[in-house]
Amino acid sequence: MNKLSALIFGCLIVLIVHIPMYGQNGEKVYRFLSLPTSTHINALGGNNVSLVDNDLSLVFHNPASLGEEMNMFLNVNYMAYVDDIGVGSAIFAKSLSPISTMAFGVSYINYGDFKRYNAEQISEGDFSATDMLVSGVYSRDLTPMLRGGVTAKFIYSSYDKYSSTAVAFDVGLSYYKKEKDLSAGIVLKNIGAQLSSFNEDRVGLPWDVQVGFTKKIAHAPIRLSVTGMYLTQWKFEKIDEANGIESKDDNFFKTLFKHTVIGVDLLPSQNMWIGVGYSPKINSDLKITEGNKWGGWNLGAGLKVSKFNLGFSLSQYSPSATSYHFSFSTDLSKF
Repeated sequence: MNKLSALIFGCLIVLIVHIPMYGQNGEKVYRFLSLPTSTHINALGGNNVSLVDNDLSLVFHNPASLGEEMNMFLNVNYMAYVDDIGVGSAIFAKSLSPISTMAFGVSYINYGDFKRYNAEQISEGDFSATDMLVSGVYSRDLTPMLRGGVTAKFIYSSYDKYSSTAVAFDVGLSYYKKEKDLSAGIVLKNIGAQLSSFNEDRVGLPWDVQVGFTKKIAHAPIRLSVTGMYLTQWKFEKIDEANGIESKDDNFFKTLFKHTVIGVDLLPSQNMWIGVGYSPKINSDLKITEGNKWGGWNLGAGLKVSKFNLGFSLSQYSPSATSYHFSFSTDLSKF
C-alpha cells in the first residue's frame, strides 16, 4: 500500500505542476486517448469510471477496475471508427496476490493510407498515420470496499516522416458496496508530457479529471451510471464555425449537462447485458446545418457463451458515419 500511495502522490504532484503549464492552452495532442476501448463503456455513452464488472477492458478507463478476480483474463477490442480508420486494443491481467494485480495492454488507431503530393501537385506515393499506446497497470485493494490503481503509459505517434512520443499516468480509485449495488470511481487521466514533439513546440496531453457513480435499482434488472467529464475546464468552445454556425454561450445548466455522460444497463441475466448511453456534448458537437438527432446516442449488448464473453456496440462520432465496436474476452485459466 505504501508503494501505491507514493505513486499516487507523485502523480498528483505532476498534475499540480502540469496545470499552470497547460491550463490556459487549448491545443492538445493524442486525442485518440479519449476514445472508448470497451464495448460496454461505449454502449453506455463512451465513458464510465464507476462500473464494476468482470470486464478487463474497463481497466483502460479506470485502473482501479482491475482486481484479483480478473486473473488470467484476456480481452481484445476493435472499433470500425470512421471510413477506413480502425481502433484496436488488447489487454491481459495476472494476479500477484489476493489483493494486488497487474495488467499489460496495448491500443492503437490506424488512420489508413494517404496520398502525398509536393508543392507542384505531383504525386510522391503514399504514407500512413498511426497512434499507439502501451500501458502497464497496477491495482491494490486498500480496504474491503476501496481499491486504488495506477496506469503507466507510453505513447507513440507517427504521421508520415513526423513522429512524437510521450509518457503519462492514470490514477484511479474505485469504491464498491455490494450490499447496496452501488459503486463510484474517480480518475485523473493522462497526467504527463511529451518526450519528443512533431515540431519545435511541445503541447499538452488531453488530461482530465473524471468522477462517476453506478447504482442498480432495487428489485429491478436496471443499472444507472452517471459520469462527470471534462472537469479540468468549464466552458466549451463551439465547433463548425466554418460552416456558418454562430458561436453562442450556453447557459449554466446546459454547460453543466455537457459535462455528464448518462448510461443505463438492462440485465436480463448474469450472462447478458443491454446498454444505452447518451453524451450531451457529443450530441452538441455533431449538430450541423440539418441537425443530427442520433449524435451522442450509443447502444450495445454483451453475451457470455461458454468460456467466452462477446460484446457489440454502435455509436456516432461523425455526422456521416456510424462506428461499430466489437469485443472478445476469455479467462485463460479455464483452458
